[in-house]
Amino acid sequence: MFRNKTAAGKNNICGENIACFRKEMKLSQRALADELQLAGLDVDKNAIQRMESGQRFVTDIELLYLSKTLGKSIDELLGV
Repeated sequence: MFRNKTAAGKNNICGENIACFRKEMKLSQRALADELQLAGLDVDKNAIQRMESGQRFVTDIELLYLSKTLGKSIDELLGV
């Protein structure tokens, strides 16, 4: 049987790192969503909240935009 969740039951492995890097930049979830929208990714504050809490899957396209916006590598976002 396939499992699409982490051992902790989350839908992504990058959410906690996104939250950490966002806070390092002193950005609110809304401000990060605004920055991502300016970069061309259509997300809102609720999507950021759900990513960070692990309630939402994160696509590779979103990872790319998050990486550029937060100034971190995809490996750093994934914690590898």
